[in-house]
Amino acid sequence: MAKKLVISLFIAFFGLAIIGISLATLAVIVTYPKLPSLDALTDYKPKIPLRIFSEDKVLIGEFGEERRAFTPINQVPPLMIKALLAAEDERFYQHGGIDYIGVLRAIVGNLLSGHSQSGASTITMQVAKNFYLSNEKTYTRKFNEALLSFKIEHNLSKDQILELYINQIYLGQRAYGFSSAAQTYFGKELKDLSIAEFAMLAGLPKAPSAYNPIVNPKRATLRQMYVLRRMAELNFIDEAQYKAAQTEQLVFKRSNQQFPIHAEYVAEMVRQMMLKKYQEATYTQGFKVYTTINSQAQQDAYTALRSGILEYDNRHGYKGPEGFIDAALLNAQQDEQLDETLSNTKDADELRAAIVLSSNVNQVTAYLHGGEKITIQGDGLRFARNALSDKIPPASRIRPGAIIRVNATEKGWAITQLPQVEGAIVAMNPANGAIRALVGGFDFNNSNFNHVTQAWRQPGSSFKPFIYSASLERGVTPATMINDAPLVIEVGGQRWEPKNYDGSFSGMTSVRRALTFSKNLVSVRILQAIGADYAQQHLTRFGFDPKQHPAYLTMALGAGSVTPLQMAEGYAVFANTGYRVRSFFVDRIEDARGKVLAQTQPEIAGKNAPRTLDARNAFIMSSMMGDVIRMGTATKAKALGRNDLAGKTGTTNDAFDAWFAGFQPSLVTITWIGFDQPKSLGARETGGAAALPIWVNFMSKALKNVPESPWQMPEGVIAKTTETERGPITEYFYQEFQSTNPQLGLSGGSGESETAPIDEIKEQLF
Repeated sequence: MAKKLVISLFIAFFGLAIIGISLATLAVIVTYPKLPSLDALTDYKPKIPLRIFSEDKVLIGEFGEERRAFTPINQVPPLMIKALLAAEDERFYQHGGIDYIGVLRAIVGNLLSGHSQSGASTITMQVAKNFYLSNEKTYTRKFNEALLSFKIEHNLSKDQILELYINQIYLGQRAYGFSSAAQTYFGKELKDLSIAEFAMLAGLPKAPSAYNPIVNPKRATLRQMYVLRRMAELNFIDEAQYKAAQTEQLVFKRSNQQFPIHAEYVAEMVRQMMLKKYQEATYTQGFKVYTTINSQAQQDAYTALRSGILEYDNRHGYKGPEGFIDAALLNAQQDEQLDETLSNTKDADELRAAIVLSSNVNQVTAYLHGGEKITIQGDGLRFARNALSDKIPPASRIRPGAIIRVNATEKGWAITQLPQVEGAIVAMNPANGAIRALVGGFDFNNSNFNHVTQAWRQPGSSFKPFIYSASLERGVTPATMINDAPLVIEVGGQRWEPKNYDGSFSGMTSVRRALTFSKNLVSVRILQAIGADYAQQHLTRFGFDPKQHPAYLTMALGAGSVTPLQMAEGYAVFANTGYRVRSFFVDRIEDARGKVLAQTQPEIAGKNAPRTLDARNAFIMSSMMGDVIRMGTATKAKALGRNDLAGKTGTTNDAFDAWFAGFQPSLVTITWIGFDQPKSLGARETGGAAALPIWVNFMSKALKNVPESPWQMPEGVIAKTTETERGPITEYFYQEFQSTNPQLGLSGGSGESETAPIDEIKEQLF
């Protein structure tokens, strides 16, 4: 009886097995032909983002849904591959794509637990899933994954499969592929990682969120140790390497700064240009754009602008906390809520947002995003000490729950603030128009408005050189004497009475001295004499649009509208001896394989750029603007110790804008400071006080290894030396205009009337 039962059970089991095999075979026969084509693998075209580089090949920007960098398998470090095999699929090069024992183990586990589990998912199976299948954990998906893996193994080599995996797998933080992950987590090239770092990355595919070393450092480290142990067990690394890797302290890239230098405004300019040219393909085709930006000059410009703005801000005092949160959230169990609150307040590079936990006149403790608690005391409280007093209103007081800004100094943490004032700096090669550095504002993450290209502001006295240049063509010379005396102009029955900045008058003054000390009354008289219409047309030689500079006498005081980039192009005409070059910021565009798709052909001074200004004019104007630095309103620039600098300060009415526009023969740099909603910078905040220090800071580094290049006097210029009360002075004249004081009616006491609207006259600048 028992024997018959055994035989019956055997026959039943055998029959079920045959049925199972038959059904499985039928499923394979039916499903295999329906599997997707492998074209996506054999003709792999990953979505590679737009990458933007400086001219010296430093990555300054990246745009795309996915952070991805394709790396051929022969360029992947062997230890990266070994770490990956140890973590994910040690028999990858031996099996046929499917780990049958692991699959059966997962099925049994699913039946016993009642929950779906993953198991024995080989690298080939992960490739199949990533390219074609969902993450749904069902028998059907597993079956299709197995069949597709079998198909992949029979059509691609092992190295091809591994190459796809290494470049396609998602590893957290928007990073796809191990090269991108190396940059994202460590800020390094894949080839430069250590064994410990390889192991950390190799642990990510299993669960990118759970093992993210930035978010979950403890779990990530446990996973890393497992990978290292498996590498040692498989003899991928020796005992010494294993022990060294176990104790290595990893340094993660925690800064919000994604790239080695700050060039966010330039990167955004490129993105907009590329989007207009290539539409949505911009973000997926792997375009590489090489700009004209020099990485060192760019970082120096960024540092100089921020330092200048912060110095200005410090002069005007602490304005109070940025906001407040519910003090009930300050207990130790509410760190997640504090982090969520701080996530809505962006850090501005070194100016980090913090929440005050406790405060008194001697000490402030604060919470930083991520759980770090800091103490601020001593000099770190100096800037905001008044805000710690109980006597000021609660809305302005630093108290528990206040959101403040802090930065780390050599002496410890200090309270600071996010400036409300804005600024801009742009540096350009006057020989060809290549932009060498451009920073469009204090912090791109807080405002992406590009003040270099988008901010139309009044240039004030920094515009005077263009008016003086026009006067040279009409016979005025640097030695021409003009009366710096009160001037009244009748306009529509109303009086306009321009003033000098300091309210004083100097009497008869040479044109050179008038520009050196920025005498407004002399500038107006010059424009009266040569005619506003003539001057307006002369401006086109420098690239200015006449529509932005109405032909009224207020033009002499810079009442029109310009952008800092326009000013750079305008001053470049002086610096390059009279040629009009147009600025550009992209050198070339390459496709993903390095083929050049487009390249800028710049206009070069002395070659293909049009001459728009007499070389004599450029020389004499450069000479006069050199005096602005040597003895005038820009003497702070003498700290550079050079004799080949020239420029002009600019301060608009009520100090709404502060400028310095200056150059050396090889570099033109423009700096500007002002509020987005125009208001006074302060009574003493002139171009020389607010904008010039930024220029000096930047140029001290940009010209460090550049030899002096004195202005060369061109043909047709006559040099005459005369004795004055201040000693001998050498002056320059056009050969045909050697008279020191032509009769142009420049010394009159009251001006002729004009037809400018009274509102325009009221906008005149001092």
